[in-house]
Amino acid sequence: MTDTQRVVHAYPFSPPDRFNLDPFYAELRRREPLTRVRMPYGEEAWLATRYADVRTVLGDARFSRAASADRDEPRISPRKLEAGLLLMDPPEHTRLRRLVAKAFTARRVEQLRPRAQEVANELVDRMIAAGPPADLVERFATPLPITVICELLGVPVEDQDRFHVWSEAVVSTTSLSVEQIAGYIQNLFAYMRGLIAARRREPTDDLISALVRVRDEDNDRLTEDELVRLLTGLLAAGHETTVTQIPNFAYVLLTNPDKLAELRADPELVPAAVEELLRYVPLGVASSFARYATEDVELGGVLVRAGEPVIGSLSSANRDEEVFPNPDSLDFGRSTNPHIGFGHGAHHCVGAQLARMELQVAVDVLVRRFPDLRFAVPEEELHWKSGMLVRGLKRMPVAW
Repeated sequence: MTDTQRVVHAYPFSPPDRFNLDPFYAELRRREPLTRVRMPYGEEAWLATRYADVRTVLGDARFSRAASADRDEPRISPRKLEAGLLLMDPPEHTRLRRLVAKAFTARRVEQLRPRAQEVANELVDRMIAAGPPADLVERFATPLPITVICELLGVPVEDQDRFHVWSEAVVSTTSLSVEQIAGYIQNLFAYMRGLIAARRREPTDDLISALVRVRDEDNDRLTEDELVRLLTGLLAAGHETTVTQIPNFAYVLLTNPDKLAELRADPELVPAAVEELLRYVPLGVASSFARYATEDVELGGVLVRAGEPVIGSLSSANRDEEVFPNPDSLDFGRSTNPHIGFGHGAHHCVGAQLARMELQVAVDVLVRRFPDLRFAVPEEELHWKSGMLVRGLKRMPVAW
């Protein structure tokens, strides 16, 4: 098939429907694994749907994120990214990522686990004391990751009502106007500048103080603007997706009672269950963050020409039949589970270990402390987010 004969599909293929992945992805994996798409904004792109091709797009140096800065990047949001780690390639990306990576190693994260468990149990204690029903999003899923990331960075947790609202700008497509998104992001920057100034006056033992020292002792390693953007990104991204995923995972378990019973019978399965849920739940409404080919590349049986953008669908890759037997089924006993729920390559989520730990703690505590957890309203009355990059519930009333 020549490029001129190819159909250009409107993308996303359909509105999000809970955690059902559009069956067209499976069809494309079979017959046209690299297909042309047009997103609501930006230029046309190639969409990769098979696991191997998506890993290539994300991990091969011949595909550049930085090149999108000078292009009308294909996207589902009217606003383009302006700067930050997500717009960088190595070695610039490596320079900044290395400054924060030590705070998110598996060893460091394990040191945080007891505190996360303490916070989770305290939140459940309060829910039980107040009695059902309770909104799981507000009472548990939101304060748990916010408290952990605040203590790690050195952000006052009592400010969460302010910065959590502003952080919606990071995952908004149309839920906020372009002006609101810009305003919220500027609010986040101003808030972080204030914290940086405070740490300069009175250093403490937290990540903000550590990065301020790096900035002030060696200007070549970190500019002031990079410091502000880096810490703001860690604060917003460090809680926003986990806040969404905790109720997502709870929803999947409550709508798959056999799998919930399996976890209750054997809580040792929780780590494997979290990995399977990370694979199974298509968090993104659609794929984004295109990579541009820096030279002609053969991909999925197609020649991608230098300068053309390619988007890799993580959700489709995680349902690839060639890698995951019975991919549309939840299986906590998968012998191997090489999902790419946290991405792959240079832009693999720097906070993956932290999110993984928090999700394990959340699922474990919910399974252990609420033996009769259930929806407090009919499932069809649950309210889902819209106009966002991610799928999730606005509220999740539960009883026990």
